[in-house]
Amino acid sequence: MPSLTDIEVRLLVDAIYLRWGHDFRDYSLASLHRRVQHAREQMGLPTISALQDRVLHDADAFAQVLQYLTVPVSEMFRDPPYFLALRGQVAPVLRTYPSIKVWVAGCSTGEEAYSLAILLREEGLLDRAMVYATDINQSSLERARKGIYPLESMQLFTQNYQRAGGTQSFSRYYTAGYGGAVFDRQLRESITFADHSLATDSVFAETHLVSCRNVLIYFNRKLQDRAIGLFHESLAHRGFLGLGSKETLDFSAWAGHFEPVARRERLFRKLPGAAP
Repeated sequence: MPSLTDIEVRLLVDAIYLRWGHDFRDYSLASLHRRVQHAREQMGLPTISALQDRVLHDADAFAQVLQYLTVPVSEMFRDPPYFLALRGQVAPVLRTYPSIKVWVAGCSTGEEAYSLAILLREEGLLDRAMVYATDINQSSLERARKGIYPLESMQLFTQNYQRAGGTQSFSRYYTAGYGGAVFDRQLRESITFADHSLATDSVFAETHLVSCRNVLIYFNRKLQDRAIGLFHESLAHRGFLGLGSKETLDFSAWAGHFEPVARRERLFRKLPGAAP
């Protein structure tokens, strides 16, 4: 029998879906418990049911809760070995295409998208590339479009960039302004930030690389399979898929439709064949 908390969490995500159209019903229940309880505590509410009432009747309250449910936390060149693998294993293949499309799924506040744009520029590919960066959190997308990050983050970003095989001085990509570090206009203009849900939306473009890292860990198996199915459908023949360091295809319904390119770095390549 489900606990009272389980019932309240499930009713809350049902209410969010019916009222606002955001679907968290197939997110990991353990993860939802932590995020929902944190939201309730931060908003000073006695119960999850009280939180549900606020979310149903107050758009600002929903926007606030969405920040807790989507965990908008990232950093540039996170997990540098992943970007080294992209430089060594993926960039040479992308170089053979006349035009390149990259999809960053679950882009949060944009750090991953800007990291990939920098990598593409250094590999001589940005001029013929389109980077799509998607998320369900409008507040995060707006921050991403501005391309402004705290100056105090630049030391960590620079260290990550250097470990990821960066070939320039990282400071050339941003200038101080607006109380933070503003990233280069060419980088910002090379990325299209858009609203897209892996839970409810369909494929919107054929792509050569999909990077979706540290997102699937928050989904249950059903939603993980749906998301990977979208990536498989989106990817061109022999396209590449990158996952987070704690994510795997091993238990997915799509496991047999990808081969590892750099297993430790969670980089895979689409195999020819029909859907399962």
